[in-house]
Amino acid sequence: MANISKPITHFTKFESYELGIQLIDQALLYKHDPFVDKLKGVGKRIGCIFLNPSLRTRVSTQLAALNLGMEPIILNMDKEGWALEMNDGAVMNRDKVEHIKDAAAVLGSYFDILAIRAFPSLTNREEDLADFVFNQFVTYCGKPVISLESAIRHPLQSLADQITMKENSTKTKPKVVLTWAPHIKAIPHAVANSFSEWTLGMNYDLTITHPVGYELDEQFTKGAKLEYDQNKALEGADFVYVKNWSSFNDYGKILQVDSNWMLTNEHLKDAPDAKIMHCLPVRRNVELSDEMLDSSRSLVQEQAKNRVFAAQAVISHLLDS
Repeated sequence: MANISKPITHFTKFESYELGIQLIDQALLYKHDPFVDKLKGVGKRIGCIFLNPSLRTRVSTQLAALNLGMEPIILNMDKEGWALEMNDGAVMNRDKVEHIKDAAAVLGSYFDILAIRAFPSLTNREEDLADFVFNQFVTYCGKPVISLESAIRHPLQSLADQITMKENSTKTKPKVVLTWAPHIKAIPHAVANSFSEWTLGMNYDLTITHPVGYELDEQFTKGAKLEYDQNKALEGADFVYVKNWSSFNDYGKILQVDSNWMLTNEHLKDAPDAKIMHCLPVRRNVELSDEMLDSSRSLVQEQAKNRVFAAQAVISHLLDS
């Protein structure tokens, strides 16, 4: 009889409302009792591979694995590993030392789960949209992969955001607003894309507001309301997610930096109950004012705390799968 292997399960994007609910509920159980499954991952290892910097993603994923009895090992591949050739069929007679086929296969043989972080170039839109670097790891490692942020998505952050909204919402279908914020440099679209994808997927009302020219990729925002007047968009909001991103159509460019888009109390005069969210790191008094971040409206620290339990729910799910 032929040996029919099960397809490998990954966590790289929003999959379904049903899985979203399952992961949110599991994360909330872990938040109540982080060590309830402390033996689940004993004898197993997760390799956290960073091609880009991290604070919350790195630490929260390590803590999540440890809560499940799993051993996390961190590799800063951009600094500690060999320069990787990502293109198939390359003649490696230049600066690249190791091919992704070989490196990913080796890492897959060392670990039970791999978690990968790889940012976009913001110069080659087609390559970034294909999530090329991230998907090369997925293709060649042969193990379940968790996205610790890729060129186009940040699903662990978005899961933590959904957990935070569920904990703090008094409505079945709250009004959620994603608002662009100023920044001093070009920022990827991953958080904004992923937050839109998850918020719409979990059947919330989503309004996106930004200056003209900062429209996001419609594959992530279809079904959201678009409002160019920030004050109008914020009217009656229950949750306001603040995030900068660069232009998608004029790819990776900063078209304008209008300081009036920085969220302050004045912006929320018609949204008295609105809670404020941001993924961190945040540039204070550029993206968000001190008065917002340090106020009782802010859920920013709660989001960061929930990163542990989001990651724990995902790792647990992959161990079950």
